[in-house]
Amino acid sequence: MKIFKTLAAGLLLSVSTLFTACTGGSEKEANPLADSLSTENSKKDATISEKEAAIQDFVTAFNEIQDNLNTIKEKEKIVSTTSKTGDVKSKEDQIKEDIQAIYDMMAKNKNRIGSLSKKLKESNVKLEGLEQMIATLQAQLESKDGEIATLKAELEAKNIDMSNLQANYEEVTAESSAKTEKLNTAYYAIGTAKELKEKGVTTKEGGFIGLGKSTTLKADFNKDYFTKVDVSTTTSITIGAKKAKLLSTHPSSSYKLVGDKTVERIEITNPDDFWSASKYLVIVTE
Repeated sequence: MKIFKTLAAGLLLSVSTLFTACTGGSEKEANPLADSLSTENSKKDATISEKEAAIQDFVTAFNEIQDNLNTIKEKEKIVSTTSKTGDVKSKEDQIKEDIQAIYDMMAKNKNRIGSLSKKLKESNVKLEGLEQMIATLQAQLESKDGEIATLKAELEAKNIDMSNLQANYEEVTAESSAKTEKLNTAYYAIGTAKELKEKGVTTKEGGFIGLGKSTTLKADFNKDYFTKVDVSTTTSITIGAKKAKLLSTHPSSSYKLVGDKTVERIEITNPDDFWSASKYLVIVTE
């Protein structure tokens, strides 16, 4: 646990140092390059914020995995102690229940690490030390797999059938991966009001004798027109339009439209909040 806290502290210190380097210095007179420099500093500040958010996300995941490993260790001790005292067959149900709990937590840990590795590879944010932290966790899980295999063999030697539990472990791993993929999947569609209407995404409602109608999302909108994204790695979507507005429901505090003369992209600053109301993002452009 100490290694994760030390590395996390180092990462946060690096970000803090970078922030000081980017924004430090005394105030200077305005000059022809002021606007350009201000824009560059804003970009650097955005990068720093993105790094800080990424670090926090990874550290949270590391702590969850480490807590699970500690719980597994305690359960291993309980099973080992139980199997060495008294009539083992009379305690078979409890032993199986504890072993199954260990399998379930191992499945969740492996899936979580797999998700972290994928996120790190696909992320535009490069953070030194994270690869080593993930590798350390993977090594811990591999070592734990060996311990569990040894414990399982000892229990089977005492005529406790573990075959069904192993099958359940494999099912839990597959099921957990499928659930994670589903949770991390969202969709978006971008187009003019005319394009979205023609593609069966939106419709016109309200108004009086044909006037004042507003564009709304169809109840049975055409899902084939949408692009699939992984919400765990997607923090920015290119728009490239003069104007843009969100037709689907998403908290205003969870995103921002970026661009000066045109709307270049949408930046999702809080993915959990952003996708909480709807996994389908619809952007109307002009």
